[in-house]
Order: sequence, then C-alpha cells, then structure tokens
Amino acid sequence: MNRQLPFELIYQISALVIALIIVHLVYITLIRPNATAILEVRAEQAAAGEAVDEEQSLYIVLKDYEQESCFILMLWAIAMMGYKGRSAIRERALFQGDIVKVTEGISILPEDTREYTRPIQALPEESQACLLPRALMSALQRFAATRNVQDVSEAVRAVCETESDRLDTELSMVRYIAWAIPSIGFIGTVRGISGALGQAYKAVEGDISGVTASLGVAFNSTFVALVISIVIMFLMHQLQLIQERLVLDTQTYCDQRLLRHLQVRGS
Repeated sequence: MNRQLPFELIYQISALVIALIIVHLVYITLIRPNATAILEVRAEQAAAGEAVDEEQSLYIVLKDYEQESCFILMLWAIAMMGYKGRSAIRERALFQGDIVKVTEGISILPEDTREYTRPIQALPEESQACLLPRALMSALQRFAATRNVQDVSEAVRAVCETESDRLDTELSMVRYIAWAIPSIGFIGTVRGISGALGQAYKAVEGDISGVTASLGVAFNSTFVALVISIVIMFLMHQLQLIQERLVLDTQTYCDQRLLRHLQVRGS
C-alpha cells in the first residue's frame, strides 16, 4: 500500500497537467476562435443596421475562462475516479478465484490455519494489498491466536470498516472538485454582473450590447458549471456504489468461504 501512494500521487499530478493541456488546446484552437468569429459577424451586422443573428452558439457559451477551468477540473476528477474504479474492479477479480480452498464439509481447526495462509502469502504483493486477501489473512491469524470464531468475525468486520473509511477519505479531493466547480461558475456570475453594472451608463444611452455580453458571461458560466457538477456527482456516486459493494461482498465471501468452516476442537 505504501508503494501505491507515490504512484497515485504522480498519476493525479500527471492527470491534472494532461487535462490542462488538452482543454487549453481545444479552447485556443477551436472554441475561442469560433466564438470570436461569431461575435465579429454579429458586431458587423449591428453596425450595418442589419438584423443580428441571436441564435445561441455553443462556442459563445463555453468561451470564457471559468468554463475552461471547470472542464479542466472535470477531466481531472474523472481521471481520479477512473483510477479508483479500475482498482475496485481489479480487486473484484479476486472473488473469481479460490484464494482459500475449503471443500464442503471440511472444518478448519486453529492448528490448520498455517496451511490456509500459504496460498494468500503466495499471491503477488500487489494482490496481497487488496481487501479480500487482507481480510482472509486477518481472519486466519486471529483464529490461530484466539481460537474464537466470534473474534474472527469481528476481525473481518474491522478490516472491512477500516477499508470503507479509507476509500471514503480518498474521495475527498473529488468531493472538493465537485464543490469547487459550481463555485467557479459563481465567480463567473459575479464577474459578469459586475461588468454589466460597469456598463450601465451605456445602457442608459441606448447601447445595451455591453450589458448583454456581460450578463451572458454571468449566466453561461453558472450554467456550464452546474451541468458539469451534476455529471461529476453522478460518476462519484457510481464509484461509491462500486466500492461499497466491494466491501460488502468481501464480508460475504469471508462468511461463506471461511467463517462457517471454522471449528474449535470440542465445540
């Protein structure tokens, strides 16, 4: 687990840099040039006294820096959740194998635990760090030490609860991003409204183009931020569901494949 932390940190930093580069390239090569071209055409139409095409353009909705920041954070959060989801799916693959091979009708005595811990210790180091092998190893070691099945059950529950708390804590950055994205949208709202108020004197004189442009910044940034926040929250809840099922299935696996076979001599 300790080796995984530096790798995960490097992955998160790399994901942020890559997301920043990709989104910024899309903005400077596609979104902002098209938005500028559309606004120039509308300005020319207004100057010529022609009817201005007021059809909503996606490029104009997305062109501001607040929206760009929201997309960067969205890709970063998705990358982190993808890493967590991949880890959970990889751990679930261990359920398909018989880590502890116990034939139906066979009882495991405290002195037999060494035999059943060997297959777990033979697993690759990366697999041993997963929840299921750790829970099984803890259960077998506790049974050998205490010779009490109830203590074994509590050991499994403690390992699963600790893992559940750890998984929940590791999502704190994603929760922060899900909170930060709407906040960035509101920053755009404040910026747009302050810009509109700064051009209120022009509206009094009859030129409302500056006010409408600033209000467009305000509403577009909030709209995009809220939509992205909804997407992030949906994906985060799906990831939490996968992780919670992993913990619950680990407890069930230990109960059905190990705990019910444990027996103390004379009981």
